[in-house]
Amino acid sequence: MSRIDATFAALRARNRKAFVAYVMAGDPTYDKSLQIVRGLPAAGVDIIELGLPFTDPMADGTTIQLAGQRALAGHMTLDRTLDIARSLRETDDTTPIVLMGYYNPIYSRGVDLFLQQARDAGIDGLIVVDLPPEEDDELCLPAQKAGLNFIRLATPTTDDARLPRVLTNTSGFLYYVSVTGITGTASAQTADVAPKVARIKSQTDLPVIVGFGIKTPDAARAIAQVADGAVVGSAIVDRIAAGDSVEDILAFVKSLADGCHDV
Repeated sequence: MSRIDATFAALRARNRKAFVAYVMAGDPTYDKSLQIVRGLPAAGVDIIELGLPFTDPMADGTTIQLAGQRALAGHMTLDRTLDIARSLRETDDTTPIVLMGYYNPIYSRGVDLFLQQARDAGIDGLIVVDLPPEEDDELCLPAQKAGLNFIRLATPTTDDARLPRVLTNTSGFLYYVSVTGITGTASAQTADVAPKVARIKSQTDLPVIVGFGIKTPDAARAIAQVADGAVVGSAIVDRIAAGDSVEDILAFVKSLADGCHDV
């Protein structure tokens, strides 16, 4: 059983929803980013989504794009991103880490070498937003063979004809994008999300986690009422960009986690 599967099993046993926090590796600096990541589990984060900086993050809005630029300006690399995961594993062997990013850095490294390094660093799953199901042979199937979950995204435009293809070979959980567009723009609307999540759950036993457009503890709570959990990214990254202290950032994360768990 993977760390992701074990986490959801433990949450189900407690009748609790999952809170997933996204941060960009190396934002605003390697050291501060590492401090934040190390503090996330104690702040109530069930799964850490660690962004891999990339120069052309086409699914991301301004907030995440700028986070990636700050990280890259600070000489953040794939190796240093894996170092953050490795450092967390020195003190935490249970909280899942999902690496979220784009295929180019992985392709440049070489799939086999990347998967070996990611597994050795303690990465549990991958979200690679620019690889559709038609390209599963490229990374998805090798990742699963290496013991990593491959997590796919579904969106409001994923219709009944497309959904089975999206679900094929997806593991760990399904990430439902609550809004049409990029990260950090529109707010998630529970009334719109609920029927879409119910439709997906009628076709899979995978947990369905909702992200994009969740910015407050109340919003996290509302989404958790209709899904298996919530992801917050841009709202956290905004606090990092504003220069908040690590303590203040983690306090905000805790408020979001408490909202998600209070269902």
